[in-house]
Amino acid sequence: MAYIDYYKILGVDKSATQDDIKKAYRKQARKLHPDLNPNDKEAEKQFKELNEANEVLSNPENRAKYDKYGENWKHGEEYEKAQQQQRQQYQGGNYGGGFSGADFGEGEDFSDFFQSMFGGAGGGSNRSSRGSASGKFKGQDVHAELNLNLKDAATTHQQTFDINGKKVRITIPAGVYDGQQIKLKGHGSPGINGGPSGDLYITFNINPDPNFERVGDDLKTKVTIDLYTAVLGGEVTVNTLDGSVNLKVKPGTQNGTTVRLKGKGFPVYKKDGHFGDLFATYDVKLPTDLTDKQKELFEQLKNS
Repeated sequence: MAYIDYYKILGVDKSATQDDIKKAYRKQARKLHPDLNPNDKEAEKQFKELNEANEVLSNPENRAKYDKYGENWKHGEEYEKAQQQQRQQYQGGNYGGGFSGADFGEGEDFSDFFQSMFGGAGGGSNRSSRGSASGKFKGQDVHAELNLNLKDAATTHQQTFDINGKKVRITIPAGVYDGQQIKLKGHGSPGINGGPSGDLYITFNINPDPNFERVGDDLKTKVTIDLYTAVLGGEVTVNTLDGSVNLKVKPGTQNGTTVRLKGKGFPVYKKDGHFGDLFATYDVKLPTDLTDKQKELFEQLKNS
């Protein structure tokens, strides 16, 4: 059963006041309400998650319990004792090497988590699976961030990093987006008293690119052309993520004109061969330091 970050669902920090929580809930509830999103299964799911998060965090007692123990709320005191034993056992050491690969995990049922923590029929079966009688506890989940530049995020590649002394190698599919989080099951901290290891959550941060702005799977870029090309037409080279293309500029092109390069945008996440579009906006650069002869020609054009 996966741990749920109710603060993240509401979009608030752990230091948020009860008033902040109430405002955040009302704002999102208006956006996700089923009446405003008929037949939208995703909005319906998010609305249920939002209500669940509000049910916990708007109640000071439930919130205190959630903050203190998280997913191990049921066995708080016993869990703290077991943690202390683990610290003594592993003091001064690490959790071993080894080299492992990992795939992106799938999420688990949120409502089971809620029922288990705050009561309900769903909690019964989980009590035995947690192994409370034997004192076995799942290890703490680990959260990490991975910074990528835009070109790296557009290419499927592998990266390796250390977590708890263990080398973890993951394959990052092309098309990951800024703020996207993945779960690597069993790659968190070791369990206590023989319990399962926690999970590793990785959040991707995509660094801003000086040449491209990403909007979903599309890219935007600016292309500078001179006045003569804008007036008379011509050809200009446009840089893309994987190279460059030549574009014909129509005579009389206005400043701010945008053209679309189909299929030259960002790769679609986990859809091989699918790409967004690239939108190039022309920035017409006016000439400076004109000679007297050039100024005279512009005067002739003005008065013609």
